[in-house]
Amino acid sequence: MSKKKKALITGITGQDGSYLAEYLLELGYEVHGIIRRVALEDQAHRMWRIRDVQDKLILHCGALESYPSIFNIICEIKPDECYHLAAQSFVTYSFEDEFSTFNININGTHYLLAAIKNLCPECRFYFAASSEMFGRAEEVPQREITRFHPRSPYGISKVAGFDLTRNYREAYNSFAVSGILFNHESPRRGFEFVTRKITSSAAKIKLGLADKLFLGNLDAKRDWGHSREYVKIMRTMLNTSSPEDYVIGTGETHSVREFVELAFSEMDLDYRKYVEIDSKLFRPAEVDLLVADTTKAKKELGWDYKVTFQELVIEMVKSDYDFFKKHN
Repeated sequence: MSKKKKALITGITGQDGSYLAEYLLELGYEVHGIIRRVALEDQAHRMWRIRDVQDKLILHCGALESYPSIFNIICEIKPDECYHLAAQSFVTYSFEDEFSTFNININGTHYLLAAIKNLCPECRFYFAASSEMFGRAEEVPQREITRFHPRSPYGISKVAGFDLTRNYREAYNSFAVSGILFNHESPRRGFEFVTRKITSSAAKIKLGLADKLFLGNLDAKRDWGHSREYVKIMRTMLNTSSPEDYVIGTGETHSVREFVELAFSEMDLDYRKYVEIDSKLFRPAEVDLLVADTTKAKKELGWDYKVTFQELVIEMVKSDYDFFKKHN
């Protein structure tokens, strides 16, 4: 009988972490996750995404900002694979508190890489990079060799994490890879993110629980996919013969306005009657157009994305409608 592979997921209570945990459990992994102690004290709010599989997970309280904390967890588990998904990932907040964004996102990545190198160097490491690293990109679409020009503290912190991961691969021969994932959403997306803000507001307005939605730049364009599909390719990246970085996306771009129009029309609403522009919601430095060139991932990993933009938006808004109808 073969020994179960052990996987460690940081950010296991988040959107990607919860989908990845479910996927790895289905594949027979022993799945560990790092959570903050406050999550145990407020499980209804902080752990709802993993409640259906929580009894199958092994959770460890820790803080990414503390090297001793990370060192002790890695020492105890000695994982075969580590998926580093945890981050301060809300771009708008990164402008408001860039210091904590850098501390969590950069130091947390460095601490994990260092602990793995010293304690279990055979462990394969996945870093959740981001399309926000491209920022004001020089070419469209963006690919693995497109120059980074981040336009937010969050994007800057992800570039640093990407370079740390690459450096450990080159300097210490670590099996360390970065997945440069473009925007991916789901019904598990946090309410602070624009996509979930849109779908939840459309549902609330339909149910008479709200009457307005305030948004920033409706003309910003993104490459939006489904988180449930994206987490599967993370594991594929860690189970190849050699470590490589990959761009992952749909290859299509849609504006925030299209997202709003589709979500509201699904609720039989005209968004123009309810949406108001708030200049305070514009980013200090906007990223206008991000779209992925997934040629490398298709060729080398067999990346084949099939969920349409329309299917994604409809799934999210219907989920929010059902939730608010049930709980109000």
